[in-house]
Amino acid sequence: MNVKLFVTDLDGTLLPEGGRVSKANIKAVHDLESMGVRLVLATGRMYKAALPIAEQLGVHVPIIAYNGALIKSSAGEVIHTQFMNENIVKKVLTFFEQRGWHVQSYSEDELYFPKRDRYVQYYEDMQKVTGNEVGWHGMYEHLSNVTKLLSISGKSDELTNRMREIKKFFGAQVEVTRSNDLFAEFLAGGCTKAGAVKVIADKLSIDRTEIMAIGDSENDLPMLRSVGRSIAMGNAIPAVKKSCFYRTDLCENDGFAKAVYEYVLRG
Repeated sequence: MNVKLFVTDLDGTLLPEGGRVSKANIKAVHDLESMGVRLVLATGRMYKAALPIAEQLGVHVPIIAYNGALIKSSAGEVIHTQFMNENIVKKVLTFFEQRGWHVQSYSEDELYFPKRDRYVQYYEDMQKVTGNEVGWHGMYEHLSNVTKLLSISGKSDELTNRMREIKKFFGAQVEVTRSNDLFAEFLAGGCTKAGAVKVIADKLSIDRTEIMAIGDSENDLPMLRSVGRSIAMGNAIPAVKKSCFYRTDLCENDGFAKAVYEYVLRG
């Protein structure tokens, strides 16, 4: 397979816990670039939380942020946006408020939440960002240009129930996915990493058969299923492992770098 575009997830794929990309993974990225393979970062993170990772890599790349709702280069050029409908955002917020469920929103690359609770503090520490505590009234003042909403729960089954209820109530109007056991994400209907990858590929005149992607979580599945070849991390959820053509080592064992050398540069 002649790979022209290599798309990678961040957390649990390129990036282990701790927020630092390993030297092996950084070298693999530079080796990709030297061989003429274009790299794309695809993440559920905010752009401002993904940009420092791109800076660690030391290369200029397109960043697919918010699971596909925003594509923006590491140099700051906005390539594509897919915002949620304002009325839908308002209804989803009301849905969460009435049930007392945690929710936070993202607009203009800013994070908003009703109250800074332990979930928000965990998120801010993990993503190395600081959000805005605005109360429930304030949440309804930031309905425009919303890229996504996110809900956090310490109980996986509880989060699954929230996702099920949103799907039941809103149907195709809201894209529902999960980036890990704790985070459920809600976007404009049809907004996925796969759609964002297609935007970039079309812009570069690259066919899907020339694209390879790597990931580990549910929110990676549409992307992994849409490209020519896909790679599951060793720490990936079962559904990802089942969907991918290849499998590599754990994130903590530089599985990203191993995949690059085994399936791209030597493939």
